[in-house]
Amino acid sequence: MRRWLLSGSVLAALGAGLGYLALTEYRRPGPLAVPTDVVVPRGPFDAVAQALRDRGVVGSAWVLRGYEAATAWQGKVRAAEFSFPAHASVEVVLAVLRQGRPVQHFLTVAEGLTSARVAELLAVGVGVRGPIEVPPEGGFLPETYAYQRGSSAAAILQRGEAALARALARAWAGRDAGLPLRSSKELLVLASLVERETGLPAERPLVAAVFLNRLRLGMRLQSDPTAIYPASGGAGELPHGLRRDELAMESPYNTYVVGGLPGGAICDPGEASLDAVAHPGRTDALYFVADGSGGHVFAGALAEHERNVTRYRAVGR
Repeated sequence: MRRWLLSGSVLAALGAGLGYLALTEYRRPGPLAVPTDVVVPRGPFDAVAQALRDRGVVGSAWVLRGYEAATAWQGKVRAAEFSFPAHASVEVVLAVLRQGRPVQHFLTVAEGLTSARVAELLAVGVGVRGPIEVPPEGGFLPETYAYQRGSSAAAILQRGEAALARALARAWAGRDAGLPLRSSKELLVLASLVERETGLPAERPLVAAVFLNRLRLGMRLQSDPTAIYPASGGAGELPHGLRRDELAMESPYNTYVVGGLPGGAICDPGEASLDAVAHPGRTDALYFVADGSGGHVFAGALAEHERNVTRYRAVGR
């Protein structure tokens, strides 16, 4: 009897020792020297373990497979791009695979970019897959979009288009009374002009007011960006200053030759420009010209505007 008790005690001690060693190995700091992002593949866990071994996240694929099987009750391993901290233990590695948040990448679209430029940004986006179609001009809301590696370009474009639709609906629904605009599309088109005319937040409502004042009086908007847009083939930028022949170019976008609003948006405006058109500033100004320091000088009469232009040209010289 005493012999059986002794054998049982030895086995218990051995079991406790093995359990301690197993737990120690489970929690031992791993070989990864610096935090590393790894794309965890789909498929059997053998492939996952080998991928992590190849990237130096764990020292042994065999050991990782064993602990994954022993802790299977904790949940399934997921396929995604994950960030593993330096010296992550097997315990931490498995926790990342089961509960970690996939690595987030970001696409930042600045206000005033053309849709062609948005498509170019998507084309060089990290981990973006699938064909890229240029969205309609003025159909993508500029902001920063988080996405995971493997996201499709189409899905990101749909998010931007939906965000623009929501922002435009809000601006149109809350607009000031009496605006000379017949639809939310016209608000969008005018906002695109405001976006390209000034980058100063305080000026947007004033620029919007000038254009709206002109529309009420039946004056042509004469906005340089609307001439630049067709002259540049829709790129929105020219490698030179705007020339006289480009100002006179026949195009439904060029508000020097067509009355009213241009034939469509000339860029993707941000929410601030949409709001500026929906809630324009209070001014009787009909003209504005760049002051040479990043802002504009506004005028209500042509003679005053011409004096401002003369001063601006003097600054330029």
